[in-house]
Amino acid sequence: MRVMQPLVLFDGDCGFCKRWVARWRQDTGGRVRFARGSRWLLTLLGIPKKDMLRAMQLVEPSGRRSSGAEAVFRMLAWSPRWSTRLAARLGLAPGVRQVAGAVYPVIAHHRRRASKWDTWLFSRVTEPAEHRWVRWAFMRLLGGTFLIAFTSLGKQVLGLYGEKGIRPIRDLAQSERWAAQGRWRRPSVFWRDASDAALVRGCRVGQALSLALLLNVAPLPSAAALWALYLSYVSLGREFLSFQWDVLLLEMGLLGALTAPAGVRPGLGTRDVSALEVFLFRMLVFRLYFGSGISKVHSGDRTWRELSACDVYFETAPLPTRGGWAAHQLPRQVRHAGTAAVLAAETAVPFLAFGPRRVRQATFGILSALQVAIMATGNYGFFNVQSLALGLWLLDDAALRRVLPEALGRDAGPARRPSVPGTALSVAAAVPLLTLGTVEQLRRMGWWPRGPERLVRAVDWLEDRVMPLHSVNSYGLFAVMTVDRPEITVEGSNDGEHWLEFPFRYKTSGVDRPPRQVAPHQPRLDWQMWFAALGSPPSWFLALMERLLEGSPEVLGLFASNPFPDRPPRLVRAVLHDYRMTSRAERQRTGAWWKRERRGLYVSPLTLAPGSSEQAGRLTWHV
Repeated sequence: MRVMQPLVLFDGDCGFCKRWVARWRQDTGGRVRFARGSRWLLTLLGIPKKDMLRAMQLVEPSGRRSSGAEAVFRMLAWSPRWSTRLAARLGLAPGVRQVAGAVYPVIAHHRRRASKWDTWLFSRVTEPAEHRWVRWAFMRLLGGTFLIAFTSLGKQVLGLYGEKGIRPIRDLAQSERWAAQGRWRRPSVFWRDASDAALVRGCRVGQALSLALLLNVAPLPSAAALWALYLSYVSLGREFLSFQWDVLLLEMGLLGALTAPAGVRPGLGTRDVSALEVFLFRMLVFRLYFGSGISKVHSGDRTWRELSACDVYFETAPLPTRGGWAAHQLPRQVRHAGTAAVLAAETAVPFLAFGPRRVRQATFGILSALQVAIMATGNYGFFNVQSLALGLWLLDDAALRRVLPEALGRDAGPARRPSVPGTALSVAAAVPLLTLGTVEQLRRMGWWPRGPERLVRAVDWLEDRVMPLHSVNSYGLFAVMTVDRPEITVEGSNDGEHWLEFPFRYKTSGVDRPPRQVAPHQPRLDWQMWFAALGSPPSWFLALMERLLEGSPEVLGLFASNPFPDRPPRLVRAVLHDYRMTSRAERQRTGAWWKRERRGLYVSPLTLAPGSSEQAGRLTWHV
C-alpha cells in the first residue's frame, strides 16, 4: 500500500506521545497525516508489530519507511515553516542523527518519566508558540519607555545642549571638523537646525510619537520615527547621552520597528511574529545579560573574584536609594551570596533564554527579579523598565493570555504567516545584526580570531556601516567596582573667602539628605558628576563652570537652587569629598545618612577673563 502524503504511525495510548503528535501536527501544517498504529493499518503497510512497539514509524509517498529519531526529523522536514525545516536538516546531519538515534530508545523505554520531564520543560500546552500578545505588550511598554526618555530629556535638553547649555549641539552642527568626518557617521536631524526651539520641539514630537505607540496608533511608522529621532539626539549628544540604556533603547526601537504590525489601529488578528524576529529579541536578551556577566569575569576585578562586590556596590552606586542604604547594612554573608547570585544570573541564566517554554518562563522570572533588586537599590534611569519589557520575549502568548484582559483577543482570528516581502526584510535586517552581535560576544570572550583575513575585512566593513546607527552595542555595567565614593561639590564666591554650594537635585551632597528614588527619570548631569569624580576634570566640567560664572539660567535650572540669585558669582571652584554610608547605630544617633571627609580641591578657583560675553575660552585661574 502506497500513501499519498507522509503518514506517521504512533502509540495512541501514551499521553506523552499524543502531546508530541499534537505539536507536530501544528508544526507540519496539515502536510503530514498522523494515525494510531492499529493492527490492520500495520498489516496494510507491511510494518511488523515489533517495529511499531519499538518506535514511531514514518511512511513517505516514495515508499520510504523510517522509524525513531530519523522518522521525527524526516517528518518535520515537510513543515511549511523554514525554521522547522532547518532544524530537521540539522537533525539529519551526520553525527547529530546518530546521537538522536541513541537517545530516542532511552526516552521511549522510560516514557512515564519522560512525560514528567516533558510537562516540566514544555508544559502541557500543545499549540504552537505564537507571539502576537507578546508583541502587543512589548510595543505598549516600548512606547512607555520612549515617553519616559523624551520627557526626562525634555526637562534638561536646554541646560545640556542649548545655546547657553553645557554642550551646545549647535556648536557641533556648525563645526567644520565634525562635518568633514562625514555627517552620515552621526545621523541626526539637528544638522539642519540645532536651535533651542528645535531641540525642545524634538522632545515634544518624541512625546507625541511615544503616545501614539503606547495607544497602538500606527505602531510601525511610530516606532521607526521614534528610533530615528532618538538616534538624532544620541548621535550628537556625546557624554550626556552615552549611557547603556540610551543605546539599548535604540536597539530595542529598531527591532520594534521591524516587528511592529502595519496599519493605523492593528489588532491581534494580524500576522504572527516570525521565528527570526523572536530569535533577534532573545539574542538581545542574551547579549545584554551575558555581556554584563562576562565583562565582570574577564575584568579580573578582585571584588567579583572574591564575591565581595556587594560590600562596596550599594555605597558607591552612582545614585543610591534608601533601599541601597538598607542593603548595605545586611550581614556580610548575605552580601556575598548576593554577589554570587548576580554572577550566576548574568553568566549562566542567559543561555536558558533559548530553552523550552517552562525554562524560558523561569529565566524570565529570575532576570525580572534581578531587575527589581537593581531598581530598589539604585537609580538607573529607565534601564530597569526597558529590561523588563525586553524580557517579555522569553514568554509566548500562552503565558500572557493568563494575565492580559481576554477582551484583547476577542477579535483575533488565526495568525497570518509573515508575507514574503516581510520575511525578506527581516532576513536582510537580521543578518548584519546577528553577525555583529555574535562577533561582539566572541571578542568579549577573546574567541574572535584575526583570520581568515577576508572574513575580518568583511566584518570590519559591516561594522563601519552599521555602528553609526548605535543599534548593535556592547553591554557590561560595573565590570570593575569602585571601592571609594569621591563626590564633587561645586561652590561659588564673590570674595574668595566665603563660598556657597550649588546644590544638585539628586546627587549625593548633604550628609543629612536621604538618598532619593529618582528612576525612571535620568538626571544626566548628576550621573556624569559621579564619573567625573573618578578622574581628572573632563572638558564638559570646565564648560559647566564657565556657564555658572555667566549665570546661564538653562544650566542653573539643572540644580536644585541658585545660591546667587541677584548676579553670578565672581569665582567658582570644585571640592572633592570622600563619602561613606553610616551604620544603623550612627543613623539613629546623628540622623545622618552619610559621613564625609574633605579630600581637597578638584578644580582650583576660576574666574572669567575680561572680554566679550561671546568670546570662547574665557576661563582663567584665580590667584
